[in-house]
Amino acid sequence: MTEMLNGTDFGGISVHNFSEKILEQVVHFHVMKFNEGFFLWVGSAPALSNLAVSMSSKYDSMPLSTLVMGDPSNTAANSLAQRLAKRTKKQVFVSYSLPMTDSSLSLLVENRIKKELELHPENF
Repeated sequence: MTEMLNGTDFGGISVHNFSEKILEQVVHFHVMKFNEGFFLWVGSAPALSNLAVSMSSKYDSMPLSTLVMGDPSNTAANSLAQRLAKRTKKQVFVSYSLPMTDSSLSLLVENRIKKELELHPENF
């Protein structure tokens, strides 16, 4: 497998990684941008514990969203995917692999994603 550097474009897929210390925890973000959408993984350890997908619909102002895999009682991935799809008007896949112990952590994580979207929209 070919090693890719941050921001490298490989066959129509570009990869962007960034990290931030949030509430004494290092949170990693991995974005794979592809034609008409992107995949976002958020976590502190390498795990894919859930996966949600969301996309706009011509029948509703709120994007459609569903959990592809993971615990249905944890709605973090689903909610984040839906908000990002509404904001970007793209198909969005999200894996949110952080513990749901602190609601302020989720808000700070989402704010960090919004900041990255504003600073580097070409990566999403």
